[in-house]
Amino acid sequence: QVQLAESGGGLVQPGGSLRLSCAASGLHVSMMTMGWFRQRAGKEREFVASITYGTPTIYYEDSVQGRFTTSRDSAKNTLYLQMNSLKPDDTAVYYCAADPSGMLAQNMRLERSYRYWGQGTQVTVSS
Repeated sequence: QVQLAESGGGLVQPGGSLRLSCAASGLHVSMMTMGWFRQRAGKEREFVASITYGTPTIYYEDSVQGRFTTSRDSAKNTLYLQMNSLKPDDTAVYYCAADPSGMLAQNMRLERSYRYWGQGTQVTVSS
């Protein structure tokens, strides 16, 4: 049974940092295309970052490029999202996702490309 469990969300002031974790079971993060998405209040879920399996290639949504970093720890079977210089507009529920297939770069930005999803963790950026 595949499970993805996000953690690390919370309340942080603008300019602060958080690190989200996505602990996986039933699959191995280094053998999957892994993605981070977020859903802001009243909006559709949107792409944040992705990392390919094997020798990783990483992609970021433009608004988080340079502020967010995704990585994986194969030994811990966990995906991470380090978020720095957080802004109020980053407030959202953050989800990790996984799929066993290889994808074209443009498809990694699409929800429908991912088979497995976590339950999400709330990130609130506010003073």
